[in-house]
Amino acid sequence: MVREFEEEVNRMMDQMFENEMKKVNDLLDQELLISLIGEVNAGKSSTVNKIIGEDIASTNPMPGETVSVDPYNIRGLENIKFMDTPGLNDPNDENPKKTLEFVQKSDVVLFFLNAAGTVFSDSEKEKFMGIEKHNKDILIVLNKIDAAENIPSIVQFVKNHTNNKYKVIPISSKTGENLETLKKEILFLLEKKGKDLLFAKSMKEKSAAANRWIIGSGVSAGVIGASPIPGSDVIPLTSLQVGMIIKLSKLYDKPLTKKAAKDMIVITATQTIGHTIYRQALKFIPGAGSVIGGTVASAMTLALGYGVKYAYENNIAIDYDMIGDLFQKYKKREKNA
Repeated sequence: MVREFEEEVNRMMDQMFENEMKKVNDLLDQELLISLIGEVNAGKSSTVNKIIGEDIASTNPMPGETVSVDPYNIRGLENIKFMDTPGLNDPNDENPKKTLEFVQKSDVVLFFLNAAGTVFSDSEKEKFMGIEKHNKDILIVLNKIDAAENIPSIVQFVKNHTNNKYKVIPISSKTGENLETLKKEILFLLEKKGKDLLFAKSMKEKSAAANRWIIGSGVSAGVIGASPIPGSDVIPLTSLQVGMIIKLSKLYDKPLTKKAAKDMIVITATQTIGHTIYRQALKFIPGAGSVIGGTVASAMTLALGYGVKYAYENNIAIDYDMIGDLFQKYKKREKNA
């Protein structure tokens, strides 16, 4: 049975690996545009530097330091552009017009407010409503919370004045407080556009993105594995797992061959093969196989994902004994859920 499964995976891998690799490479070839909008001295440039993890934007403390619409690229990821714009109240009439042009093209708009100043002034509200007409993929960034008090009430005030349509993320670009939350919210917005991998590659801390993909794959695997038809899950489940492995390899910049991907799938399945055979057999019994199949498929995918992630993050070979232990852990958790 193990040999038959391995032969089946080998046959599927010939085309499946290339297809999944192409999908991921196509995602990485897209252009990602993130605009940072707000009045002067709201901390846009310093936040860009914190998000990227290096000083690429000028952070001169003088108000209005950014005087043009400046694209900042990340080394090695030139198709990711952070557009650091002049303040919306810039005295140069042309700059706000350019800002709105970039807003229309942006995948994400970060609208900055200064928690230590007059939050959501009439001028800011007017500019916000103008931006909202052109792009609704907005995250409101309440910066400089280290210099303000009663942050929850300020957050609620902003939500009330934007009809509770948008996330308000209080941060401090000075201390770094809540910056990871901001990055996660950017990832969530980009996920629906298929550009989350691009952004995740720009981040020094990649774990949150990897965890999200692994959990999502585990949920999808559970649906696939719950199919009541014996053997019907092998192709879609393998395709799902291969896609997950490829995304993780790209995220962590690890080379991945078709043979290595195949070995990961086969060895992981072999570690749990008794359960795999049991799952397939039970699918002949109406009502019984669906639950067990979904549990096993989900646990197997989670164990594989977290095992690969751990190996990539620690620059070590994949520990398949650990994957087997993880499988038992997640299988038990799925049963108790």
